[in-house]
Amino acid sequence: MDDRFVRCMAFALSLGCASVAGAQSMQMLRGEVAALDGTTLRVRSASGQETAVSVPEGTRVSVRAPATIDAIKPGVFIGTTAKPGFAGTLVASEVHILPEARRGAGEGHRPMANLPGSTMTNATVADVSSSGSRGTMTNATVDKVGQAGKGRTLKLKYKGGEQTVFVPQEAPVVTVEAGSRASLAQGEHVIVYARRNAAGELAAQRISVGKNRSVPPI
Repeated sequence: MDDRFVRCMAFALSLGCASVAGAQSMQMLRGEVAALDGTTLRVRSASGQETAVSVPEGTRVSVRAPATIDAIKPGVFIGTTAKPGFAGTLVASEVHILPEARRGAGEGHRPMANLPGSTMTNATVADVSSSGSRGTMTNATVDKVGQAGKGRTLKLKYKGGEQTVFVPQEAPVVTVEAGSRASLAQGEHVIVYARRNAAGELAAQRISVGKNRSVPPI
């Protein structure tokens, strides 16, 4: 077989793979609901630009309700976004208190693709210290909660490891509830995670909605 033909075929295949990868890359849209017409959601950004996103049947919709740091109690399963701070301790930029039905979901510690430098950890708090630090996403059951100055220090334990996370007093804390299409009312603030389908259209994979027009954290 001609070498040039082989090289051309390899190049064409590489372009095809790149095209598929690009079509499947996740995008994050933030804004408010301009309208929901059937399966098409129109999201209006802060600049006023509207983007159409299809919402296929089965798309997960969750509602974020504002809470306080005092809502983080022993035994609660949480998700927290954080970054390494002083001496390597993780400092949370937000905390999601997850419902019992999602306990154990995504347990572990990993980088967040949509937030470079941050990680996600799903875990259980095993101990508390007064040490602090500064984003990572951690989902965990809180065993102990302690105050360290203006915040809480949580030790989150998961299968195969553990992490210590300091939650500053000012870090956003929300509870997470199951939502539905009815939650996507006009004017509600949303975060839409979407991928482009084979036709090049944005299709929602999951949607976070701020309860009562609150702005949900990432």
